[in-house]
Amino acid sequence: MTEEFTLVGDLVARDRRSERPALHAAELDRTYSYFDLCNTAYKAGNVLSHIGVREGDRVVIDADPHPQAVFTFLGAALLGAVTEFASDIDPESDARAVVVPAQREHEFDLPGGSKLVAFGGDPERPDTTHWEEEVWSENPAFPPTFHDTEDLVLRDADTDRTYSHADLLDAARETADELALDAESRVAVRAPLSDPRTVAAGVVAPLAAGGAVALPDGDASLDATTAVVADGRAAPEDLTLGLDAVSLSSPTPR
Repeated sequence: MTEEFTLVGDLVARDRRSERPALHAAELDRTYSYFDLCNTAYKAGNVLSHIGVREGDRVVIDADPHPQAVFTFLGAALLGAVTEFASDIDPESDARAVVVPAQREHEFDLPGGSKLVAFGGDPERPDTTHWEEEVWSENPAFPPTFHDTEDLVLRDADTDRTYSHADLLDAARETADELALDAESRVAVRAPLSDPRTVAAGVVAPLAAGGAVALPDGDASLDATTAVVADGRAAPEDLTLGLDAVSLSSPTPR
């Protein structure tokens, strides 16, 4: 059973910190606890704030399911920023921050007012923010922020639709109820984060239930996985929740 949350940032509230697993990254062979999740989200939010991200600003994040992408999304939500997950990112994007793997750094020539953030390696350019270095050194606390449940938190680059905290949390709650997710559940993400339904069902739902998000690496084993949020890629049929089954709607482009 999921708790009642009004904001996506509530998923990383201080009282949720514990040693229970929250996020497993098969690519890194690492499991992050809720203590790690909350603290790193706070740190990521602080880094975004330091580079100029403010409430309502757009943050574009590489859509591959990296743990840094999840932490940054949660940090942006704490700030009241709007995240857009994308694979085909405009090299001259005017988003306030663009967050990508270090190997993609050379692709971007952002205009003034936009900041490039690289993770998974050392950036080559001095004006690129090094995600790991800055997040590691940040304060693991976050000042109180006040947002409305109807404030926007996620944008779909393909449709230009935007989704509020309420939109995501409602869809997550329905998914968690359908899959009977709880603190022992683990949901594997096998669909791109660029689809808001993946974010709602594959990230927000398990965290809202107190369970864990699993970011598989290729054909990583599904052992101990409760469900798979997938876009048609192979997975045991009895474990798979197709994106078409995720109820996430926004009445009009906002």
